[in-house]
Amino acid sequence: MLDPQRLRSELDAVASRLATRSFVLDVQAFRVLEEERRTVQIRTQELQTARNQFSKRIGQAKAKGEDTTVLMAESAGINAALAEGEKRLEAIQEQQQQQLLGVPNLPHESVPVGKSAESNVEARRVGTPATFGFAPKDHVDIGAGLGLLDFEAAGKIAGSRFALMTGSLARLHRAIAQFMLDVHSGEHGYTEVYVPYLVNADSMRGTGQLPKFEEDLFAVERHGAEKLYLIPTAEVPVTNIVRGEIVPPELLPLKFVCHSPCFRSEAGSYGRDTRGMIRQHQFDKVELVQMAHPSRSYELLEELTGHAEAILNRLELPYRVMTLCTGDMGFSAAKTYDIEVWLPGQQAYREISSCSNFESFQARRMQARFRNEKGKPELLHTLNGSGLAVGRTLVAILENYQRADGSVVVPKALLSYMAGMEVLLPSGAI
Repeated sequence: MLDPQRLRSELDAVASRLATRSFVLDVQAFRVLEEERRTVQIRTQELQTARNQFSKRIGQAKAKGEDTTVLMAESAGINAALAEGEKRLEAIQEQQQQQLLGVPNLPHESVPVGKSAESNVEARRVGTPATFGFAPKDHVDIGAGLGLLDFEAAGKIAGSRFALMTGSLARLHRAIAQFMLDVHSGEHGYTEVYVPYLVNADSMRGTGQLPKFEEDLFAVERHGAEKLYLIPTAEVPVTNIVRGEIVPPELLPLKFVCHSPCFRSEAGSYGRDTRGMIRQHQFDKVELVQMAHPSRSYELLEELTGHAEAILNRLELPYRVMTLCTGDMGFSAAKTYDIEVWLPGQQAYREISSCSNFESFQARRMQARFRNEKGKPELLHTLNGSGLAVGRTLVAILENYQRADGSVVVPKALLSYMAGMEVLLPSGAI
């Protein structure tokens, strides 16, 4: 959530910056409500002062044995007016809060301005796509040839946009996640956490999924209890670890890594990526989350992005890093790098990780703070990124390590996780 004080002092500038995200801030509505808030707050403060003065006068009169009937009556009138004013002020502040919950974060000044993905800027490209002596297949055909990837069975069990993996392919999927966790926790300094896969509305609101993106979530209604939500990403429960907390500054940055399933209804993406595992209702992801001192958050964004890249480098998969433009960033992000892996079956780079700095946007919603050098509570900066999406990494391995006979070579970095298996062979192969 944006800082209300900044909106009050720089309203037009904020609105102009938000416009680069194709978001139209209702400046007039904000001004009208803010003027009423200011008027009511001033009047409430005046009434509080008057109440205190009357309390003092009544006390003095009683000490002298004087009649306080008139003073008590006047004081009661002020108290009633004060109660009404405080109630109205609370309602206005709640209305402002609801306004702000629907406003996206301000882009950092280094973010390129643009309306869509066409304006994203390539930061770097790593690795050279392999050349094949045959027409490379996509992961759907490779998985079908292996006899280990079954979308029809998954459809029978659950419906479209689910996958069923068996045998060595399921093991490879597990190996990828284990490899990522080991690298991030053992080499990059992240603490591994296991978190709830169902969270409450406060947690979703804290990281920006609610109220704007409720249709993209899977909600679980409970009789006589609060509705819960299946997590769309481990970012939600992991970031909410610090909700309502004041973190000792010497512990910063906090760095967590979490492997979890993710559940997304994909309400706004019907017709997109319907083939295969690119866009699923359920998929696994290894998530990197950092809570940082504001002075270091952009330095740590580069570090976090590098940690995600390290996985692709170890797996020897070609990729590129894109700086997202203002119009293509997520709701809560101030700056985002997308890492896109090369998929020979599609002859295209596809997103496999998104690494973002949210500055204080999420922390303000969660009231996640630390004590600054003056000992006063200050909002943290939060960051996260996929390190990586497990299913899409599996897709990239299948397509980049495929052979003409339909087999798939296991990357060297994963051999120790595969119980000696070096190649995934097609059904019936010896």
